[in-house]
Parts: sequence; structure tokens; C-alpha cells
Amino acid sequence: MKRSAALATAWLILVYVFLYLPIVVLVVYSFNDSRMVTVWGGWTLKWYGAVVHDQEVISGLALSLKVALATATTSVVLGTLAAFALTRYRSFRGKSLLNFMINIPLVMPTVVIALALLLFFVTVQKAIGFPQKGFFTIFIGHTVMAISYATVVVQSRLKEMDQSIEEAAMDLGARPFQVFMLVTLPSISQALVSAWLLAFSLSLDEVVISAFLSGPGATTLPVVIFSRARLGLSPTINVVGAVTVYLVIVAVAISSLLMARRERRRAKESTAAYRREMDFHPGIHAGDTGTVVS
Repeated sequence: MKRSAALATAWLILVYVFLYLPIVVLVVYSFNDSRMVTVWGGWTLKWYGAVVHDQEVISGLALSLKVALATATTSVVLGTLAAFALTRYRSFRGKSLLNFMINIPLVMPTVVIALALLLFFVTVQKAIGFPQKGFFTIFIGHTVMAISYATVVVQSRLKEMDQSIEEAAMDLGARPFQVFMLVTLPSISQALVSAWLLAFSLSLDEVVISAFLSGPGATTLPVVIFSRARLGLSPTINVVGAVTVYLVIVAVAISSLLMARRERRRAKESTAAYRREMDFHPGIHAGDTGTVVS
């Protein structure tokens, strides 16, 4: 048993080293004083200042954030509606087609989706003169990809949800829209947050679709990093990656604290509710001993 536990611990350490050692190296080399990223030249913060004044990086980050926010919000809204239709309505015309279209981006290579969207936008632009490649085309491309993931996340939660709660609300006189807004959405709020974060991450990280659909003056940050990496790595790229790691760590820490606080509050509320129930029905205390207090 001790040998098995030691092997399991060693294997776990190797997995963590394999996953996180490259990230640690990236963060360390973001402080490298040398212009050669593979040659250590001492510690410095000058590259962090250089990134702040790098207009291409700043504009790419701003565009990436705007596209990611719009994509995540739109994907969650449309994905929730699609998931609700697929889950709550047993049969309607076009259900199989809708389910098929939702699942296509999950299995189709991203480069194929990007090429298809590029040809579509070029054809439409030649016909009506709109849209120009930029924010709108990138937003549409990212939404086409992210909506499938959002639908799957929300759909899985809706399938697990107890529908008797919705039926009870309708029996009490609530209309379907009121049930959806006041009962269903609060019950799947965690799935909505998860779907939004997943869509946001996918959009912020997307390179292929952004490269195909970006235009002059509208380049996302991943495309900027990729284009610079092709010409040779520079310390500023390490800084951008390191800053991303810092932001992810802070976001994960804050979300973990909020989730822990919510769980503690929920546990306190459950305990308080149980105590109130015991105060109103003291006979329940005697249920385990076989006696009944009348």
C-alpha cells in the first residue's frame, strides 16, 4: 500500500510538472533582461513597460476583450434558448435539424469553419457591400463556434433539473414566460455562468477564425502573438503570456473564494432552516428513537 501511494504521488507530481513547468518558465523569462528569449541576461521589468506602450498589443487586447464579451453574452442567450427548446419540447418541426446544426461545430475542424465563413462573407460583401472584415465578422465567427459549447453546457443542466418545480409554479398561476424567468433561469444560473466563462475563454483564445476573418486595423491579440512568434519570439510576447497567467490566477482565486463563501452561507441557511423546523415540530427529534411526542 505504501509503495502504491508513493507511486501515485510521484505520478501526480510528474503530471503537475508536465502541465505547469512551461508556464513557470514563461513567467520567469518575462523578467529576462536579454532580447534573446533563450539567453538569460538577468532580472528586469523593462519589458512590462514596453508592453504598456505597445499600441499593437493594446489594440489587439481591446478588440479581443470586446469580441469575447459580445460572443459570450450572445452565445449564452442563444444557447439557452436552443437548449430549452431541445430539452423541454419533445417534438417540433426541425428539432433534429437544430440538434444536428448545434453539434456540427463541436466536431468540425476550426479551419473548415473559418474558411466557410470567409467565403460566405466575401460573397455577401460582393453582393451588398457588407460586412467589411473586422469586429463584426470576427464576432459572428466566434459566436458560431461558441454557441454549440454553451448549448451543451446549459442543456446538460436542464436535463438534470427537476421539472416538478416548473409544474408547481404553473399550477400556482404563473405563465410560461414567468416560469422561465423566475424559476428556470435561477435554477440553472451556475450553468449559465459556466457557459459564459467557457464561451469567453474560447473566444479570447481563438486564432484560426480570427486570422481568417480579421481585417486591416482589426486584429485580435492571439493573432498578434502568433504573427510575432512566426518572426521570432520576443520578450514582449513572454510578458503578454505572463500577464495572462496573472489574470487567470486572480480570477480563479476570486471565484474560488466566492464559491466557498456561497457554500458556507448555504450551509448556514440549511442549518438555520433545519433548526426552525425542529422548533416547530419537536416530535421529529424522537423519530430516531421510536417514540412519538404528541
